Amino acid sequence: MKKKQYAYISVVIFLLVLIFSTFNIMLWLNDQKSLKKINDNIKDITISKEIPQEIKTDDYLINPPSNKDDDYWNYTDVSFLQVDFDKLIAKNNDTVAWIKLPNTKIDYPVVQAKDNKYYLTHTFDKSTNKAGWIFLDYRNNLDELDYNNVIYGHNRLDKTMFGSLKNVLKDDWYNDKDNHIIKLSTPKYDTVWQIFSIYTIYKESYYINVAFDNLKDYDQFLDTIYKRSLYKFNTTVNNKDHILTLSTCKDSNGNRLVVHAKLIKKKDH
Repeated sequence: MKKKQYAYISVVIFLLVLIFSTFNIMLWLNDQKSLKKINDNIKDITISKEIPQEIKTDDYLINPPSNKDDDYWNYTDVSFLQVDFDKLIAKNNDTVAWIKLPNTKIDYPVVQAKDNKYYLTHTFDKSTNKAGWIFLDYRNNLDELDYNNVIYGHNRLDKTMFGSLKNVLKDDWYNDKDNHIIKLSTPKYDTVWQIFSIYTIYKESYYINVAFDNLKDYDQFLDTIYKRSLYKFNTTVNNKDHILTLSTCKDSNGNRLVVHAKLIKKKDH
């Protein structure tokens, strides 16, 4: 009798798990369908474009190193992005930037809310969706640029949002130096950032500090995140640099994948 009861309970548990899993898959597929529609709509109204430099390179450079062997000098002629922010802001007035990272699928408008929770569960059109969106830390102000400017996104299995950020952990991505840049445009300026650190770490608040009490604390911060890197980048960073931080979940155990880059070029509109 007990064996039959155990068998019955096992079957019931199996069916419940199957129903629950099927339901979640259906929700995931529905989220993906909605996300694709939103992305297609964004591409219909605007797209990031590469624009050539119009004047002497030196006029755009930020904190150039004295060492001419520094990889910084490989990126002084990298083109900027051009984005029609009027159309984007008309769709969502939380729009603050557009970000693009080579050899990933990261090519999205960036939004900012009054907290770091809203865009974990809402997309660009503000509809509820577990895919969320790419968003700037609510404490940052891109108009002025903080020492550390932090952007978050979900690590999606289909590589949308920051799902393709894990490409930076592949040797072939790292070995191609053309990949070591991030392009970020805002309604007020266009920028290019040079990557100097990539690592994974358990969830913490240290690497997402956006303000520092003094330059000594900022120096210590830069030294710490520089030494964490899984790869050795042929560049330096100091307290005259503004940095950009990309953060996403690496796995379900609380680990994070982090990318840091320093501002090397800026062109005001």
